[in-house]
Amino acid sequence: MASQDDTLRQLMLAAQAGDQHAYARLLHECQAWLTRYFTRRIPPSQIDDLVQDTLISVHRKRASYDGARAFLPWLAAIGRYRWIDHLRKVYRANETGLDDALHAAPQDDIVVDSLSIDALLQQIPAPQAEVIRLVKIAGYSIAEAATRTGQSESLVKVNIHRGIRRMSALIEEV
Repeated sequence: MASQDDTLRQLMLAAQAGDQHAYARLLHECQAWLTRYFTRRIPPSQIDDLVQDTLISVHRKRASYDGARAFLPWLAAIGRYRWIDHLRKVYRANETGLDDALHAAPQDDIVVDSLSIDALLQQIPAPQAEVIRLVKIAGYSIAEAATRTGQSESLVKVNIHRGIRRMSALIEEV
């Protein structure tokens, strides 16, 4: 993996310097890597769209890449954020949860359960889960969530940040 990371890092550096052929190759390699990354996380019918959305994010964020650091963790972070955004969209579109939207094979029931937003929210502290439900899922403002929960606005923000970070860690464990 280190050699792949070095290759991708060199391609990104060349692309940042204006080498269009290196950039095209980088996007091709990223597409293959992202397809493998998302394969066990979402239904096959949704992979191409999510890969393309992620590649657009890579394109937009390419100037922020620091060549002194490894490339794959940078790419994985972008992929993870796009995946979480995708899960939010699926969850909002299907109020019964993600289980119906994720058509995994029967042996992947553990993966499906762990990806369920409700299951993730049950694994974090209740104050964090409550404000995430209010702000990120139901669409309340920080001030409204603070009023409803009795938490300060600062604490609502901290709980959202910590809860999402913990949920991301739980997803990464899958």
